[in-house]
Amino acid sequence: MRILITFLILCFTSIVSYAELSLRDYDEFDIPEGTHIPVISLQEFSTAYCEEGDEVSFTTTSDIYMYDKNVIPEGTKLIGYIDKKNEPIIGTHASMRVFVNKMNFSDGSVVPIKAYIYTANNNVIGGGITAPEKYINMPQYARWYMFRAFAVTRCVPGATRKMGEHVTVSSGANLIVVLSAPVHMTHTVIN
Repeated sequence: MRILITFLILCFTSIVSYAELSLRDYDEFDIPEGTHIPVISLQEFSTAYCEEGDEVSFTTTSDIYMYDKNVIPEGTKLIGYIDKKNEPIIGTHASMRVFVNKMNFSDGSVVPIKAYIYTANNNVIGGGITAPEKYINMPQYARWYMFRAFAVTRCVPGATRKMGEHVTVSSGANLIVVLSAPVHMTHTVIN
């Protein structure tokens, strides 16, 4: 009887351990800082109607590999919030910065991350200079010929600028998330 019970326990533990091994790879590793993750926006967000702290979500558009291991599979959901928002003013468009703090895998596990939506303007979306309010005609003297100055008229920007506009990121926009700190991973998801 004892031999039968021992045999059944060994069979059950081997089946359970095989099922866990087929689901996950348990080697711990770090995804380095500065890794770029291509994502698509799942919702529209704008400086016109969103406030600081409003949640935004994204999904990855391709698999991210480290060596031969798929560390972030396609379809992983990234969740963040609007970290900083600036209203439009005269001369400058509105701007916002989006901080991403969660990565939800398809198996239900959640990994905390520190990342931003990448832009060339120090990860700030928007914030450009507005167009001039008006242009002024100024004469420009091209050259002297036979003791006379020939002038042409050119338009130069005036001293004032137009009112800034709100910035909007549409649903379905292709964006890049860049990690600002390494991510410690305990497992990978195998589909």
